[in-house]
Amino acid sequence: MSAAGYYGEFGGRFVAETLVPALAALEQAVHRIVLCEPFQREWRALLASYVGRPTPLWRAERLARAVDPTGALLADLWLKREDLCHTGAHKINNALGQVLLAKKLGKTRIIAETGAGQHGVATATAAAMMGLPCEVYMGALDVARQAPNVARMQILGARVIPVDSGSRTLKDAMNEALRDWVTHVAETHYCVGSAAGPHPYPMLVAELQRVIGDEARAQWAEGPGGLPDAVVACVGGGSNAIGMFRAFVHDDVALVGVEAAGEGLDTERHAATLTRGRVGVLHGARTLVLSDDDGQILEAHSVSAGLDYPGVGPEHAALMRSGRASYLAVTDAEALAALRLVARSEGILVALETAHAFAALPEIARLESARQGRPVRVALCLSGRGDKDLATVLGHPA
Repeated sequence: MSAAGYYGEFGGRFVAETLVPALAALEQAVHRIVLCEPFQREWRALLASYVGRPTPLWRAERLARAVDPTGALLADLWLKREDLCHTGAHKINNALGQVLLAKKLGKTRIIAETGAGQHGVATATAAAMMGLPCEVYMGALDVARQAPNVARMQILGARVIPVDSGSRTLKDAMNEALRDWVTHVAETHYCVGSAAGPHPYPMLVAELQRVIGDEARAQWAEGPGGLPDAVVACVGGGSNAIGMFRAFVHDDVALVGVEAAGEGLDTERHAATLTRGRVGVLHGARTLVLSDDDGQILEAHSVSAGLDYPGVGPEHAALMRSGRASYLAVTDAEALAALRLVARSEGILVALETAHAFAALPEIARLESARQGRPVRVALCLSGRGDKDLATVLGHPA
């Protein structure tokens, strides 16, 4: 990352003047508190005793053979099991770190945005554990399609605020959370869930999520040995992916993100920001966005609420622009089929967001084996479990 929160040409801090001092103070707190040993020791102790880290690295032999029956392309497939974290997804790593920081900064109120609801649940969990009130903004469409997570947040004591503006999804929830923060900035910490938004949020979230990749790298060295040929993760805003990628970015390992093609890239109903986006500013950062010729942000679509976002974290935009990472897109139908395949092959019900990464495995195996000239070994971030998506899956019969 270059100065002023930029990753190459992407990043920065494009916000109302009211928020500049708060973001500057947060940036100082990241360096003064979060990156220092006392905080790291306390946070990592909570990750171990409360979250259940380290999460396992699971060898998915049956799924590997279902994807590539001959083994000519895919030699080995290992899953980083973030679905086994407390609350059921990787989001708790970041939420716990940010709420702990807010407590140390003397903040008395937590707000968050959420799409699939997992970040909302994680933030509500961390706030309850630390005795802070929590309010979560959630698009009204997502409130309806993620009802189990709404109930979980409410039982945990959080107030869930439906957002009826715009597309009534994650983008609009983040808009409302930012408006709230402008008004109550002195006492409120805004717990951003993805590696997006104004600096220092992309940096802070990536630092709190890199535990995923650091663990996976160490576990791979102890288990299969060496390094994987490719590391794979789904990408909406990009927190689980950047957390996984961070540990391998300086190695000769392919980094592959998978985003949502929705109903197809030949339609306007998709969320493939990296594949079809253009440079713009969204939620305080210069990044790749879905926009029209006049620069207006377009509505995104995905069957998965967590990928239904017309932007992406600036570090992912920079990784793609530099060629260090590549990004594929898979459709709603492909993700739904992959979810069922993983369930029947491995006995794991994955989130619809994560299912996008699984759906791309045949293409990734084909491309990487051609590049390597041999069958490849792949590590995939299984970012969350799919209980929350049962109603959606049952509404799309196979």
